[in-house]
Amino acid sequence: MTGDFFDKGWASFAPEPAVEVWAAHALDHAKRAVQAPENAHLHQCERTWFVGLDALPNDARGQLEGGLALAGAAVAFATQHCGGWPDLHPAQLSAIYPGYPKPRAGESEAGFRYRRDRDAAHVDGIIGLGTPKRRFVQEPHAFVLGIPLTNATADAAPLVVWEGSHHIMRAALQAAFADVTRGAFSQIDVTDIYQKARREAFETCRRIAVPAPLGSVSLMHRLTLHGVAPWAPGARAAPEGRMIAYFRPEMAGGVAAWLSAP
Repeated sequence: MTGDFFDKGWASFAPEPAVEVWAAHALDHAKRAVQAPENAHLHQCERTWFVGLDALPNDARGQLEGGLALAGAAVAFATQHCGGWPDLHPAQLSAIYPGYPKPRAGESEAGFRYRRDRDAAHVDGIIGLGTPKRRFVQEPHAFVLGIPLTNATADAAPLVVWEGSHHIMRAALQAAFADVTRGAFSQIDVTDIYQKARREAFETCRRIAVPAPLGSVSLMHRLTLHGVAPWAPGARAAPEGRMIAYFRPEMAGGVAAWLSAP
């Protein structure tokens, strides 16, 4: 598993009872979060996507009121091989519904085409700022861990990854920061080199839909290019949509470690 993860940039951990219990309990909280008036702004793409940033009210152990702390094989793997198990932020609650994608508010025609045709592929933590938008490494994450909360068919807007793309991204970004002092990393515009690396990944890496049965966990390398596929005709999911809770904790050591760690 260890070699495969660092070679491919992702792994899927088989369903476990402890994760199923956690997911079932989290779903109750998720339903309330999706319907909460204070989260109305998180419904995007003509209400085909609930972005859900920081929408799940878990504590630093991943525990929700009345439930258990997050545990299982993926947690053990990340703890041993991805820099330890950090304190967790409130999880992103990403819910996709039939008809996705629709244009997002303020999204250009080119931006929507990229969402529709390239799954809005991105590397987490590389943030677009300003007008016109330029990209900066602002949020260095240790890993991206996803837990399905609902049943959905494999073609119901699955998470997709470009296998091995983290090697391309690392090489490109290390070159971009080669002569930069550590304190200035977050100020470096990486737009052009990032877009070039994405194009290379599209041309040379396999695009893979990640399986997401209940009780399973997906784990992505922090530099893996990934996105969300469109909802296919005939795809099905629970009434709550295709819903996944994502944890993207901060990388100890900041951008320097984000670039250099395995």
